[in-house]
Parts: sequence; structure tokens; C-alpha cells
Amino acid sequence: MKDVNVPALVVFVLFFGLVTAMGFLASRWRRAGDAAHLDEWGLGGRSFGTWVTWFLLGGDLYTAYTFVAVPAAVYASGAAGFFAVPYTIVAYPLVFLFLPRLWSVSRVHGYVTPADFVRGRYGSRPLSLVVALTGILATMPYIALQLVGIQAVLDVLGVGGGENANWFVKDLPLFIAFGVLAAYTYSSGLRAPALIAFVKDALVYIVIIVAVIYIPIRLGGYGHIFESAADHFKAAKAGSLTLPDNKQWTYATLGLGSAMALFMYPHSVTGVLASKSRNTVRRNMAIMPAYSLMLGLLALLGFMAIAAGVGKGVKGYNSQLSVPQLFADMFPDWFTGVAFAAIGIGALVPAAIMSIAAANLFTRNVYKEWFKPAATPADETRVAKIVSLLVKVGALVFVLGMDKQAAINLQLLGGLWILQTFVAIVGGLFTRWFHHWALFAGWAAGMGYGTWKAYGIASPATKHFGGNAAEIPGIGEIGYIGLTAFALNLIVAVALTLVLRAVKAPDGTDETKPSDYSAEAGGDDEPKSAPEPVAAH
Repeated sequence: MKDVNVPALVVFVLFFGLVTAMGFLASRWRRAGDAAHLDEWGLGGRSFGTWVTWFLLGGDLYTAYTFVAVPAAVYASGAAGFFAVPYTIVAYPLVFLFLPRLWSVSRVHGYVTPADFVRGRYGSRPLSLVVALTGILATMPYIALQLVGIQAVLDVLGVGGGENANWFVKDLPLFIAFGVLAAYTYSSGLRAPALIAFVKDALVYIVIIVAVIYIPIRLGGYGHIFESAADHFKAAKAGSLTLPDNKQWTYATLGLGSAMALFMYPHSVTGVLASKSRNTVRRNMAIMPAYSLMLGLLALLGFMAIAAGVGKGVKGYNSQLSVPQLFADMFPDWFTGVAFAAIGIGALVPAAIMSIAAANLFTRNVYKEWFKPAATPADETRVAKIVSLLVKVGALVFVLGMDKQAAINLQLLGGLWILQTFVAIVGGLFTRWFHHWALFAGWAAGMGYGTWKAYGIASPATKHFGGNAAEIPGIGEIGYIGLTAFALNLIVAVALTLVLRAVKAPDGTDETKPSDYSAEAGGDDEPKSAPEPVAAH
């Protein structure tokens, strides 16, 4: 190893050791009922209250890649990188309308995944299968990017021997982090990231609050920071402090599409279904915007990195390293370790939840539904644990074997793909009008169109999948491909439903009833008169 920041590395390792111990101890935390049950391992016993759920969702949605990529986008393009702030603001009022309904019907029927709900609502195994596979497909590159976030921190720390080291020495720290993550997730299930999320979120808030006060003082104030950023973008002839007119449609459609997609991701739904009551879900959707304030402050770090001269004069500088390098340049070594621990732990929490969510989908909606319908709860839990390991191995192989730009491109595709499940899931929470084959056709149209358009986009770094914006048919403006694909998805689903209803095509059986969507559950934060859910099927 060469040029290792030893004090920062020591602090980083101490925090990493702390959360590792917490991850294994979490198997004994709040345990109730049968441990060999998917409700226990994959949903934490559906027992998390308001604060645990808030930290869990925060740890789940605001990932290490968020910590690295949002300010990196601002560093590279300026105002356009702020799209993540309004989209998270829009998302919570939107999901407030439907997530309590999803929680209620899932509690009544024992649904563990969104594909479970689709299966019960429409009585369609094929539709449930494609929703599950889309969730797994969209989640895999997301997990890989958490490892990319850890790798960025390790690079700046100087761990791994440099570019000339052999592959084993260079990637050994990442193997260690992966092994620890895999072990405590296998042992403790969702309880591990739920407990670790307290540490992760506390560190993130501390680091960002210190950063937005301390770094500007060292750089001469925010006025100088913005002036430096404006001069930089003018000289580079790329990016700006304000959004150009020709980028406004892209900004708006990307924000809206991302807001709609956020809680379609299986790991987001997993955090919601782990809540112990309907009121817990509602409260969290009301207080989660506090993280959006943090995200806005985080985005400013991109401008600070420019003002600090991070990457200046380096041809082809990797903007993903801008924030870790900013911390290393600006903070004392010991606090650099704290900041890097926040990013590293910020990768472990969502990676654990994502792997659990993907494992739940495979176990419930592929393995049990198609291969072993008679699987017992113990069988489901055992398979889910194994799949969670395989998912992490796949993400690790992806990171080590492919260019990092490919991981970023596929994560952008993941948002496009997961948005195509919106019509089936959210539509089904409010109406049974859609025909399941129409929804299947709409999903196929959206997936096909979106993937095809994204494939045709080139960038300086890649020949295909180089962006997520293209011309919107009929409007002529450049907009988010995922939202255009969603519109096509919805149009096909509506049109084909009209046709299938007109010819009286056979439809699947709906196992839910209207009262299921407003059912409460007993608990400390529920009205005493709230009815108990009926037994799960």
C-alpha cells in the first residue's frame, strides 16, 4: 500500500468494526415469533415503529452512491445535478397516497413483495413473474454501485496498493467489506441494516452539517464558491449555475419519473412492509422530507469541490472521486475517517436491504410460485438467505469485472425498468379495471421502447446506454426516456384493457376485497379500536 492516510484509515476501520458487531448482534434484537420465517428474516417481523422505519428508509434510499453521485453530478454539470432534490420532495406526497394501502393489503394477506400483491390482485402468475424479475434486474446494478461507493473511499484512502498492484491485493479491502456484509445479512436479515442505519444516518448528518459550515469557511465563503463554480463552467463550456432553457424538459421529466420510480424499487417496499402499522407508514412519508434538506446541502459539495480545485488540470478526472477527495483535502485526517465511514456504512445498509429484497422476490415469486409451491416458511427463509449471498456475489463480480461506467449506465436503466411496474402496482391499489394481459403488454411495450431508446444513446465514455434522455415523440422536446416509456406503457394497458373487456376475455381472480386496503393492525401507535388483520393465506 502507498500514500495511505493512516489516521483516517484507523477511524474508518473502527467504525466499520462497530457496525459489523451491531450487524451480528441484530439477530437478537426485537426477535419475536419463528426465526425460520420470511416475515422474520426478510421483513424484521413486520415490527418496526416510526423511528426505526424512518432510519431504515433513510439508510435505504439515501445510499453511499447518493453521497458520491449527487455532488459529482453537480461538480460535472452544475444546476442539472440538483434534480435529485425536487424529485425526492415530490416523491413523498405522491407515495403518501398509495403506500398505506399497499401496507394494509400486504398485512392482511401476508404479502412480502410487490409481486405478491400483483399475484393476489390480478390472479396472474406471468404478470407477477415479470414484476419480480424487473425488480431483481433493476436492483442488481444498484447493489453494485454501493460497492463502487466503497471503492471510491478506499481509493482516496490509499488502500489497495495502487493501479500497479495485482488484482487480489488491490481489491482485498473490497472483498473483506463484501464478506462482512454477506455474513451479517445472512445471519440477521433485515434487522441488521435497520440497526446499523442509526449509526449510518447519524454519521451522515454530522458530516454534512460540519461540511457545509467548515469547508466554506476554509474556502472563503459561499460567494467565492459560487463565483469559482461559475468561472469553471464558463471556461469548460459545459455546465452552469442555472438551468439552460433546453434542459428544462429533461430536468422536469427526469425529476417526475424518478419520483414515481423511487418506491417501486423492491428495497423501498421492503422497508415500508417492515413497518408495524399503517400510521407508521403515513408518519414516515410526512417526515422523510427531512432527508431532502440533507440532500440539498449534500449537492452543494459539488460546487465546493470545484472551488477547492479538486481534479483541476487532470484530464478525464473521475467526478465520482470529487467528494471523497474534497473531504481528504479539507478535513483533518481523523474527521476524514469519520466522513469516509459515513460513506462506507452508507453503502452497507442499502446493499443489505437491496440483497434481502431481491432474495424475497426470487424466493416468493420465482422459487415458490414456479418451482416448489409446497415450500414451507423454513424452506423460503433458507432459499432467501442463499439467494441474498448469490446476489451480492453477482454485484461483486459486476464491479470487479466491468467498467464502472457500465455500472452507472445500468443503474440509470434500472430506474427506467422499475418505473414500468408502476401501472400494475399502483393502478391495482386503486382499481381492478385493468386486465392482467393488458398490463403485461403495457409492461413489455415500456420495457422494450425504453431499453431500445437508451441503447441508441452514445456518450464520450460509452457507445451505448450513454444517457437517459431522448426526444419525446409528439412534443419534440428532450425528456426522460423512462417517463416516455411509462406513458407508452399506460396507453397500451388502457387501450388493450378496453379491447379485452369488450370481447369479455377471461380475467384472473382477485383475492382481495375493498376493506383490505384500509385495514389497520394492532400496536402502540394504532387506535385501540383498530381491527386485527385476517389470517394470511
